[in-house]
Amino acid sequence: MEVIINTIISEFSDFNDLSEFIIVVIRLLLAAVLGGLLGLEREQRGKAAGIRTHMLVCMGAALFIFIPQQTGISDAEMSRVIQGVIAGIGFLCAGTIITRKDEKGTSGLTTAAGVWLTAAIGIAVGLGREQTAVLCTLLAWVVLYVVPFFSGSISKKKSSSLGDDEDNTDI
Repeated sequence: MEVIINTIISEFSDFNDLSEFIIVVIRLLLAAVLGGLLGLEREQRGKAAGIRTHMLVCMGAALFIFIPQQTGISDAEMSRVIQGVIAGIGFLCAGTIITRKDEKGTSGLTTAAGVWLTAAIGIAVGLGREQTAVLCTLLAWVVLYVVPFFSGSISKKKSSSLGDDEDNTDI
């Protein structure tokens, strides 16, 4: 019985000390919060990839980076890990883009770009670049929340100058 208990204890001993555990908790919680902030806008607009999706993507990207980093892999190997995360997220993002046959064109591009950026933020968090991740999240928040006010007024001006006969659908 003692062998079983020791085996279980050794199997769950990823952390060398308390500080390493705290770093993991901080990074994963930060990734969840930053991803959730970006997903909030998509959720408010009724998009399928909302808060939970963005949180999971950000935490997953951070974890895919943090675990190899904990094992002490080389920079060249980390580069391959990052490439794999980017390719995997690209596949996920492609699934959010829908091309329509009608005059509405393409939808899901902003959601796909947001998920892609959320993964990049998760990578930054996983690498321990928390300040960069927070700054990027704030800039992305400006793009998602502030820019639509300006682009909406530009679109209204454009449609009024084109007249009713012109096709002015945005793709």
